[in-house]
Amino acid sequence: MKQFLRFCLVGTLGFVVDAGVLQLLLLTVTTNPYTARIFSFLAAASVTWICNRSFTFRSAIPASRAEWLRYVGLMALGALVNYTVYALCIAASSYARAQPWSAVAAGSVAALGINFLLSRLLLRPAPASR
Repeated sequence: MKQFLRFCLVGTLGFVVDAGVLQLLLLTVTTNPYTARIFSFLAAASVTWICNRSFTFRSAIPASRAEWLRYVGLMALGALVNYTVYALCIAASSYARAQPWSAVAAGSVAALGINFLLSRLLLRPAPASR
């Protein structure tokens, strides 16, 4: 239970990064909410990877680019659910188009369980040294 609560806390930080980067991109680089979300998701996934491996699952193994790539790859299923819900909200709701953070929130909640299980598989603690 503690692990799941930590995961939710890290996920909240990930949501803030995701929604913040999305808003920044929409205001400065592109007005396409679908393309911008790909980049905001990658920023959020990077932050949550670092925080989950050190706080939620307490991995003692040094971080590597290969681990990050495996993490993002494993998160693909959750990301697909997250992005699909986000895209449906943007397409169907004028409120979500005006306030894209709300669509990010809906996608994040929809993918929470999948992301927790996949993160737990990848970021389990390193075995104790003898």
